[in-house]
Amino acid sequence: MNARSRWIDLDGAVNVRDLGGLPTTDGRTTRRGRVLRSDNLQDLSVSDLRILLDDYELKNVIDLRSEAEVRLEGPGPLTRTPSVTVHHLSLFSEGGRHTDVAADTPRTAGGRIDIDKVLPWQNQPSEGPETERSVGHYRGYLRDRADSIVAALRVMTREDGAALVHCAAGKDRTGVVCAMALEVAGVAREAIVADYAHTGERIQAILARLRGSDTYAADLDSRPADSHVPHAVIMEKFLARVDEEHDGVLGWLAVHGWTDEDTGALRARLVD
Repeated sequence: MNARSRWIDLDGAVNVRDLGGLPTTDGRTTRRGRVLRSDNLQDLSVSDLRILLDDYELKNVIDLRSEAEVRLEGPGPLTRTPSVTVHHLSLFSEGGRHTDVAADTPRTAGGRIDIDKVLPWQNQPSEGPETERSVGHYRGYLRDRADSIVAALRVMTREDGAALVHCAAGKDRTGVVCAMALEVAGVAREAIVADYAHTGERIQAILARLRGSDTYAADLDSRPADSHVPHAVIMEKFLARVDEEHDGVLGWLAVHGWTDEDTGALRARLVD
């Protein structure tokens, strides 16, 4: 399966693709229809639901957004689909005012939610070149939410249909979790990096969609345009740091409760 054929065209999401068809280091390929990756699923149409439920037998959704994002955006149609289980696995530390938006979220003088104080990444250090900032954010996911990452990968091992992992843009949080799953599956490093960068083909459509949401618009417009592009070097450097500091993705996972049985189950699920 070539890269272009992995895209799944939907009405209500613009960064949806299949992780099938990627080469492994031992000459095999990842299976089609086992794990999908996407941007936010709030706007899925009835036709989109039919594609995901009928063509891909979607059963599990891994939602990596923060509690604040989920509450601000409201329930999407898949949360009302009985055959689908939504696993909310934020990659940010959450507590205090950032957990209960309705009760504790900071507001402006006019009573509107103060988005600048809600989005978790707004509180992350922003010094240094863009590549290093992004790598720092990604390492923060590992530092702050190992529990969510391990849980997300375990959801991918389930045999009751496809799993779909998403965040807001389907770029950073989704990119890290998918890269780690593909590393476990034995996918070639260059293919993992290429899949991460593949989101760049649709970055303008992604940004246009997010700018239509009050949750994300101001944050997007406050940052340089190039900071939104998933350059390959970002994922290359992130995975290199994991190699250097944790003896690779499997080394990091083992410290956080991942077992050989988990590895076997994920590889059996994802690889032909």
